[in-house]
Amino acid sequence: MQVSSLFSLVLILVLYSGCTSQTNTSTDTSENVAPISTPIFPDSITDISGNSYKTVTIGTQVWMAENLKTTKYSDGTDIPMIEDAGIWEDLTTPAYCWYNNDEAAYKDTYGALYNWHAVKTGKLCPTGWHVPNYDEWSVLMNYLGGKHIAGSKLKESGLVHWKAPNEDASNESGFTALPGGFRGYDADFIFMGENASFWSTAWYNTFDAKSSGMHYKFRKFHRFNYGKDFGLSVRCLCND
Repeated sequence: MQVSSLFSLVLILVLYSGCTSQTNTSTDTSENVAPISTPIFPDSITDISGNSYKTVTIGTQVWMAENLKTTKYSDGTDIPMIEDAGIWEDLTTPAYCWYNNDEAAYKDTYGALYNWHAVKTGKLCPTGWHVPNYDEWSVLMNYLGGKHIAGSKLKESGLVHWKAPNEDASNESGFTALPGGFRGYDADFIFMGENASFWSTAWYNTFDAKSSGMHYKFRKFHRFNYGKDFGLSVRCLCND
């Protein structure tokens, strides 16, 4: 292989973008072979609003290890923020809010709550990332031992954020699920400290969509169908 061709190959591998931040290379000089590229995933990712998130590799997937808190779509346009309960519960268009409409108290720890219409825009997560579909949540659940125990491996351990007993929570996955509650029926804010609920992109019926979550009393990984007007947390998954 000519020197110029080899240099071009290495340059392409190093500049490869997406969920990778750098490339490890190794050369077996005894065989005089070309460098082997191994992707290294970033320890953090930044959204278009400037928020930084830790990331974690779990099996074959790379997840954000924190809840999404962007107030802008990935194309830079604003996501409508709706505080008024009467307006929120009648929405059929995208929106977000903060728990109890209190950004200062809840944003940094728990992120924002988004309705499913915002999820379906396909523009919530940073470029190279996406809101997981139902099957991708299942991959995570099954890798961690199935629905009966996976919740305990996803929940942050201890009682700093979760109510007691926070059953068997070990966070051995590094996912660090937090009980940010949600905005439910009549646009009420409920279950802070008790429930971590995350949207999927999966449609269930005209009124409901599918979610995954964990509860402070159980080690299980829960699957629920919630109204599309509910406000739930979002975790982003790295594109393949």
